[in-house]
Amino acid sequence: MSAETIPIQKDIQSQRRAEAEAWRRSLTARGILCVNMISSPGAGKTSLLQAMARHWSGRPKMAVLVGDIATDRDAQRLAPLVPVRQLTTGGACHLELPLVRNGWDQLDQDGLEFLFIENIGNLVCPASHDLGEHLRVVVLSVTEGDDKPGKYPKAFRTSQACVINKIDLLPYVPFSLSAVTEDAHLVRSDLPVMAVSALNGDGIAAWCGFLVAQRQQLLRDANLDR
Repeated sequence: MSAETIPIQKDIQSQRRAEAEAWRRSLTARGILCVNMISSPGAGKTSLLQAMARHWSGRPKMAVLVGDIATDRDAQRLAPLVPVRQLTTGGACHLELPLVRNGWDQLDQDGLEFLFIENIGNLVCPASHDLGEHLRVVVLSVTEGDDKPGKYPKAFRTSQACVINKIDLLPYVPFSLSAVTEDAHLVRSDLPVMAVSALNGDGIAAWCGFLVAQRQQLLRDANLDR
């Protein structure tokens, strides 16, 4: 049997980028900063979001879309603190915009200032997918080793900030903050690197302040008086 190739003449990736950009603009117009958080499994994205929610105590107002391959356990942890919706992929190693938009449509959006997307635990696939975020943040824990920026360069190169979590464990693990910062800056020289402990709150105020400044800059760039 002979095989026949039928050209479709459709750039799927270009279409997806356009859809992401259109949604990003719609969030900007509403004054909402969208943050896509990526990391390997267990880096502490959910714990970090819990610490941020406690620090802000409802002001500014944040909501979270939680991505997981299975279960809604992380969403259950966040639900007492912030509006949250679970995004379950059923096996896919990253979130895609249609699923994110579906979760967004189920949220109470009134007065929101920050939307956080907690992506699937994976430092590879999520780095290649634009979810319409304004800010991509790569979260790394000290238990993973300080060589990860060089080993997973795209995750760090495509991010606009890096958070080093679990610094309360620094006395017990072979991890160097200076080494990981240097390695990250070899990948992206202008990448802000911030160290926090979601467990005891160290660095959380500075990290939240960074996010507030990012949203204020977004509003200024969009000429929104808020």
